[in-house]
Amino acid sequence: MTRLNNDTLARLSPEVALPAYDRREVTPGIVHFGVGGFHRAHQAMTLDALMNRGEAMDWGIVGVGVMPGDRRMQQALAVQDHLYTLVIKHPDGRLEPRVIGSLVDYRFAPDDPAAVIEQLADPAIRIVSLTVTEGGYNVHPVSGEFDLANPDIRHDLDHPAEPKTTFGLIVEGLARRRERGVTPFTVMSCDNIQGNGEVAKETFSAYARARDPELADWIEASVAFPNAMVDRITPVTAEADIDELAARFGLEDAWPVVCEPFTQWVLEDHFGAGRPPFEGAGVQMVDDVEPYELMKLRLLNASHQALCYFGNLAGYRYAHEVCQDPLFVDFLLDYMRREASPTLAPVPGVDLERYRLTLIERFANPQVKDTLARLCAESSDRIPKWLVPVIREQLARGGEIHRSAAVVASWARYAEGVDEQGAPIAVVDRLKDELMRIAAGNREHPAAFIENCELFGDLAEDARFREAYLTALASLHQRGARATLEALVTLRGEA
Repeated sequence: MTRLNNDTLARLSPEVALPAYDRREVTPGIVHFGVGGFHRAHQAMTLDALMNRGEAMDWGIVGVGVMPGDRRMQQALAVQDHLYTLVIKHPDGRLEPRVIGSLVDYRFAPDDPAAVIEQLADPAIRIVSLTVTEGGYNVHPVSGEFDLANPDIRHDLDHPAEPKTTFGLIVEGLARRRERGVTPFTVMSCDNIQGNGEVAKETFSAYARARDPELADWIEASVAFPNAMVDRITPVTAEADIDELAARFGLEDAWPVVCEPFTQWVLEDHFGAGRPPFEGAGVQMVDDVEPYELMKLRLLNASHQALCYFGNLAGYRYAHEVCQDPLFVDFLLDYMRREASPTLAPVPGVDLERYRLTLIERFANPQVKDTLARLCAESSDRIPKWLVPVIREQLARGGEIHRSAAVVASWARYAEGVDEQGAPIAVVDRLKDELMRIAAGNREHPAAFIENCELFGDLAEDARFREAYLTALASLHQRGARATLEALVTLRGEA
């Protein structure tokens, strides 16, 4: 068994692809907040691919962790010289392991925020990137306003040199660059949010304006915030993945990443301090990301929500199990074709029907083992951003909404915390207590869940949506998930 680090690379199995460059020549150019599986399966991999071509050697990544749970990542990477293994899982069972070397350092911000700020102020850092999840932008789900009442935000505004949040760290880094006459870095969001670059600009500017209006004006005028769409299914690394890597390749890695073969990154070519030659590693550099991001959010991401609650209630535990069931496939394709796709503008270079069918193939990959629990988590940050816009647009155009309404009903039924077999459901959500309290009264007050204005605004006041939701919820209670889906797939052609 070989423990992964710089000194052991030469001893690894020839089946494991290694960095083809001297890591000692890689220097930092990017600071990334939120180093998890998703970042390591796309952005870090892309930089590694460029470095293997002899390019982008001055674009090494320094990771930053802000949340308490990030300490585990710091510790895992530190003993491996910040190397890790990316394992692509092919549907036929073939594993494709590759050691990634583009991550050159990792800082746990609570230990030394001053060091993180000085790293951000370093002129060598030209991009600060983010995968901080949908809920990491501190935006109210209905008002869309930056939450200045957040206690950690209040702390950072009162103690700007000792920040606790991503906002406080990055804005302080920008403030020091401004004071020192250093070109500001680009802030590049890679999160699953429509207009993620615009959302990042609005939220960081809002924080800066509460701190110093002149600083906010400078950020709005001088800092680039490109939009991006990134797509790669990256399930949570399981102990079985770690064990399999060790058994099949003799490689001991504390935290490898597993992912599907498919990958796509569409990026707005809007950078203020230069960028790596991303296109050389397959990134689509475009003028307008919106058509691509809406396609992903409303087809891929919303379809994950469409399958996960129904699937869990029906007794499945993995996405591939759901997408090998013809009933669920029919339901998902009907949702994508009849409700989500009509809300999309033309997507340059994309055949939407082929994209929809490819999604089903990807979801059905039995090797990825993407858990429904992962897909069901943090729904309050996902449904309002991914599915509710589909419902609103379809209502406005007189389009079909039965399936989307049923997905919301399946979430409400899931939030009751007990599946159809009577087994407990471990709900994971920042609003867990409130959601489960409301869902506990679903049978007595079935509309209460959608009357939660924080999540749905005034959607419950629309009679057509309300009726479709109540019908689906009643069916889930009386007949169960499968019978509810069987009824829904007979609705083709009905508005």
